[in-house]
Amino acid sequence: MTPDRRRLAELTGDLSAAGGVRLVTLGDGVERGIRTLEFRTGSGLAFDVLVDRCMDIGHAEHAGRSFGWRSPTGFRHPGLHENADEDGLSWLRSFSGLIVTAGLDHTLFGGEVPAGTYRYPPRQSVRHGLHGRAGNLPARLTGYGERWDGDRCVLWAEGEVRQAAVFAENLRLVRRIEADLGGDEIRLVDTVTNAGFEPAPHMFLYHINLGWPLLDEGARLEADIRETLWQSDSVAEQKADHVTFPGPVPGFVEQVYEHALNPGADGLHRVAVANDRLAMKVTVEWRAEEFPYFFEWLNLRSGNYAVGLEPSTHHVSGDAAAREDGSMIWLGPQESRTYQTTFRVS
Repeated sequence: MTPDRRRLAELTGDLSAAGGVRLVTLGDGVERGIRTLEFRTGSGLAFDVLVDRCMDIGHAEHAGRSFGWRSPTGFRHPGLHENADEDGLSWLRSFSGLIVTAGLDHTLFGGEVPAGTYRYPPRQSVRHGLHGRAGNLPARLTGYGERWDGDRCVLWAEGEVRQAAVFAENLRLVRRIEADLGGDEIRLVDTVTNAGFEPAPHMFLYHINLGWPLLDEGARLEADIRETLWQSDSVAEQKADHVTFPGPVPGFVEQVYEHALNPGADGLHRVAVANDRLAMKVTVEWRAEEFPYFFEWLNLRSGNYAVGLEPSTHHVSGDAAAREDGSMIWLGPQESRTYQTTFRVS
């Protein structure tokens, strides 16, 4: 238990003895130059906020045990990203960490959609890559530190990400991340605003990726699933269990599911991955009205072993289908949407 404010001041002249937030810059390999905020709550929870990658969360651990997925790509500097390469799949060369944000105007697989709303004749269409542009955009860091509220100390950071072009979208994401000194949860609040003056399409998804040692043979998914609405063809071909997870499998083809979840009485969806051997569980909760859809990404491939939990604003069918069936979210000029998500380690 963390001492109260007065007792802590008696014990140490520097709050960082108990925890805090520190800004560092990564200095080697593909990660060179990325500003990173290191959060330590003092309870064993520690995580890194990648300022230059949409303020997403990269490394995450509790009591020295990692739960944020680490892929072979590392936390690649966004200046190395090729948005339009590999038929839109170049996003996979930067895919690593606990949270990778998808959006702000497109999620899921790429494609070409009309751009008439921007009223610029040379731009007849927009071509998207996998999961959009947001995850490889640097943030403007507007503040970070520690704030006392009585005897409660809140560790916090806030930044702004802009996805914009002349005669195209002008979307702004303001992200705030908080954790309590001595606490075991991460709170994420995102506000997406159409800062322009033409209607803009908006799609948003969190690719929340959990890895070893939390993910291991026998770890399990905990979710109140009402119905599975869709699954990839690989599910029938491989038949890997998506509730109690197997160990790594060479050559495994990702299995993806869209599950309809039952919200709790408080209107929240809760999904967790639990590992009884470690006596460890990571729970993600979000407002059902903000993210009404949910995907499970099961990636058992050796060397890429992960499970993804994906709250989403849209069905798996994607951008073109959302425009056609009327489910696309169109943000009017200066209109905003806010998303609140909590991660809890227990």
